[in-house]
Amino acid sequence: MSEPSFAPTPSKTPLARIIIADDEAPARRRLADLLDELQPAFPNSVIAEAETGDAAVSAAALGADILLLDIHMPGMDGLEAARHLLRMENAPRVIFVTAYDQHALEAFDVQAVDYLLKPVRRERLLAALQRARPLQSAVVDALPRGARRFFSVSERGRLILVPSDDIIYFRAEQKYITLVTATREYLVEDSLTRIDEEFGERLLRIHRNCLVRAELIECFERDHDADGEAQWIVTLRGRAERLPVSRRQHAQVRALAKRVRE
Repeated sequence: MSEPSFAPTPSKTPLARIIIADDEAPARRRLADLLDELQPAFPNSVIAEAETGDAAVSAAALGADILLLDIHMPGMDGLEAARHLLRMENAPRVIFVTAYDQHALEAFDVQAVDYLLKPVRRERLLAALQRARPLQSAVVDALPRGARRFFSVSERGRLILVPSDDIIYFRAEQKYITLVTATREYLVEDSLTRIDEEFGERLLRIHRNCLVRAELIECFERDHDADGEAQWIVTLRGRAERLPVSRRQHAQVRALAKRVRE
């Protein structure tokens, strides 16, 4: 991208710090060129570009004011990225960029977040920039939802994205959920029931407080708890834990373990 030639602006008018997120380089260049043309009317500085949703979320930690966010990108798409941004303090205001037509946009009601239709027109971009506003959680929650590609974890003032493919199991503990990967554990604020509904057969509930990655179940066998009471447990491939199975989930877990052995 060529260096923008900023038009002189009054010192009291701060530059809007903008991130452009689109997986197509020509689309990013088009937006950068339009933003350059809009300097007199809307002083701005493009501080980062991103090709994926997770890269856009990471770039937002730079302290951007506005994020021009494509909806369709590989890996994490723009809709999921917007949900993760809700967990970030001082998140940038988001303007969706999409190739969807007007009727599709109306169907999932993103008007409150604002959006641009490709190909983006200069006048439309200026109007969107001038009324860009922070994300509203109720609006983002109403957007179409698939199984998320990442889980967002707030840790020591920063947002960490954990790929869903890295998750081995979830364990509910009071109001928090422990997310376990091969390398470490994270605390997330979420609902085990919601995660169960979201991921369907990819995760198997073995207990009211535990969801495991179904494909990692290695063994289903009888054991004894600390009080000497008989119970059923599962072991997971590559893990030392012996996770208890509730009576309610016994038949489903046993059937899956049998299929795995076969």
